[in-house]
Amino acid sequence: MMYQIYQAQQDLMTPIRLFARGTGAVLRQFDTGRPETFALRQLTAALELLGSTGITHTRPPFGFTSVEIGNRDVAVEEVPLHSTPFGTLLHFRKDIDLPQPKVLVVAPMSGHFATLLRGTVQVLLPENDVYITDWTNARDVPLSAGRFGMDEFIDHVIRFQEEIGQGGHVLAVCQPAVPVLAAVAAMSESRNPATPRSMTLMAGPIDTRISPTKVNELAQGNTIEWFEKNLVDTVPWRFQGGGRKVYPGALQLTAFMSMNMNRHVRAHLEQYRNLVGGDSELADAHRRFYDEYLAVMDLPAEFYLETVRTVFQEHHMPLGKFHYRGRLVRPELIRHTRLLTVEGERDDICAIGQTAAALDLCSGLPAGMKRNHLQTGAGHYGVFSGRRWANEVYPLVRDTIEAAS
Repeated sequence: MMYQIYQAQQDLMTPIRLFARGTGAVLRQFDTGRPETFALRQLTAALELLGSTGITHTRPPFGFTSVEIGNRDVAVEEVPLHSTPFGTLLHFRKDIDLPQPKVLVVAPMSGHFATLLRGTVQVLLPENDVYITDWTNARDVPLSAGRFGMDEFIDHVIRFQEEIGQGGHVLAVCQPAVPVLAAVAAMSESRNPATPRSMTLMAGPIDTRISPTKVNELAQGNTIEWFEKNLVDTVPWRFQGGGRKVYPGALQLTAFMSMNMNRHVRAHLEQYRNLVGGDSELADAHRRFYDEYLAVMDLPAEFYLETVRTVFQEHHMPLGKFHYRGRLVRPELIRHTRLLTVEGERDDICAIGQTAAALDLCSGLPAGMKRNHLQTGAGHYGVFSGRRWANEVYPLVRDTIEAAS
């Protein structure tokens, strides 16, 4: 029922937002920049803010057309290599003959599209042959496609790694750290030729018993039945995935924003000042961030509930109880895949120690093949985007890949 109410509200507000954007664009043409049109500039700024606050369910473009390698620009083409109803292995193919390390970026299925990792990919592109898991919005997946739970997520990681072929590497951002660790363990046990040579786990909830955050406390403070009753709903029949049970992306976004509501309010007040003051560079940066942040995707209910139960409530991975397709997952059997874990000093979603727990679980790896990096000054998103990712974290990822290649 809540999904229908949310969608009705979206349907009601869409024409209002379109009117605000259109009116603002027209009035902006009469702004001369002189003091006598200052009130008009204030009005157009307010209209733009009103018009840009809506949630969308459409994946934004990655937007990569070229990348600078050495002293020349190289064309980049997005090529789907393998697709299922739930996701696509997307290859950022570059027009070069130079062989580069093949890196699979596993994006989180946690309410945002894979394009949230645009900054991650941008830094990786010049020196690596980059692939990404481009997950599909669950409300666009018909019921006939079947279920999608933790096993199916791991299936996709393994299949995508096999599509990339031997000698690849994997980098998991946030939530997929657990299924990626399980996938690599399963591939190692079966001696799969496509087992990645290195695995980077970034700000992922391997052991959420360590320094619990508000996210962890929410999971521990409610039963799985509470989550299913209060946070899972049915996609309206007007959409392709009508009838599918999902955790609506809008709810996930609301939860994330509520954790830092003051920060978002300040950001929009600052955007109003940017627009009135004519600071186009800062205004454009704000638009780019919120265009991405407000684009949400629904999660299959099976995957969401299984993640809450096995990762956040019952801690299957650190307790040695995690299963994949009925078989116990054994991280200690990972013996040839270098491991790098990365954490943020100020991460309020995945606390210090939760990702580094993977180092102890991978006891079959020699000490020289695994390490943890604590990024000072970084929050959750700063681990995989922005200047700290580019200047301090990525060099360690590059070193790990080079050492394993």
